[in-house]
Amino acid sequence: MARLLVVEDEARLRAYLTRTLSTDGHLVDGAGTGPEAVRRLREDAYDLIVLDLMLPGFDGFEVMRQAFELRPEQRILVLSAVVDVATRVRCLRTGAVDFLGKPFATAELIERVRSRLRTAPVGAPQRWLRVGNVALDLERQALGIDGQQIPLSHREFMLLGHLMRQAGQVCSRHELLAGVWGYSDDLASNVVDVTVRRIRGKTPRPIIETVRNVGYAFSAC
Repeated sequence: MARLLVVEDEARLRAYLTRTLSTDGHLVDGAGTGPEAVRRLREDAYDLIVLDLMLPGFDGFEVMRQAFELRPEQRILVLSAVVDVATRVRCLRTGAVDFLGKPFATAELIERVRSRLRTAPVGAPQRWLRVGNVALDLERQALGIDGQQIPLSHREFMLLGHLMRQAGQVCSRHELLAGVWGYSDDLASNVVDVTVRRIRGKTPRPIIETVRNVGYAFSAC
């Protein structure tokens, strides 16, 4: 599950792109002007920007310039009705990883987005821990599930990460106490159960299974 920013001044198209990419399993924000796009980029990190060139405030090239100042490894897919060769070349030379002209086929856009997300910048640290259709954002300490991004406390993040890395296995309470809290022998502590309940209270569907008298297991189903 990736975090995307759609920058498009036409409101109906922006809503369509946001809905389409969200349905494909991504977390998507939208911006309708150049300044709004840069404000969002200053506030959040995005795996990919889908960027129109003709924008109010300032154009897509200025958005690209400021985006690369903030994150040199930023990936940008330009989606524009300006499709002449000179514009395409300028976009690629500026640093865009792809260019798709308008009008476009939705299926092609989806596949291009998927393709560019698979091509991570060389040397970039892992951003997401994914199991099935559940993703843990390692930078923001948040859970991505069913198109939602759910903030987690530090202990919730650590416990869920431990379970996801051991997906398919049962983790005992003793193991979780040691791995998440650093306890070695406090078997009477109920912090594991309390933290699991808090995570369950935040998620739209169950992702942690209780194994009676043993512990817990991650379940993406």
